[in-house]
Amino acid sequence: MVQIIDGIRVMADEAVTEEELMSAVAAEKEYWAAQHKLLGEIQITIEGDELIIRSLEKSPIRRIRRITGYLSTDDRFNDAKQAELADRVTHL
Repeated sequence: MVQIIDGIRVMADEAVTEEELMSAVAAEKEYWAAQHKLLGEIQITIEGDELIIRSLEKSPIRRIRRITGYLSTDDRFNDAKQAELADRVTHL
């Protein structure tokens, strides 16, 4: 089953109980918060008698550009660099 809990995508085997699911999610949220990282997805499976929990970090992809020798994201460019970016020609 797949569900969203507190903005986190949670995938769990059908055999995982609601109590096990909520306990695992709470523990993972606490662990990731202590690491100052964003939790993106939790996968919960059962192997034999064990509950296996895999967690993935939420990591948005950002575009970094180089204009006049400086690496930065577009939102940090001043007006002149924004204009240079807009005037660029794509060569294929």
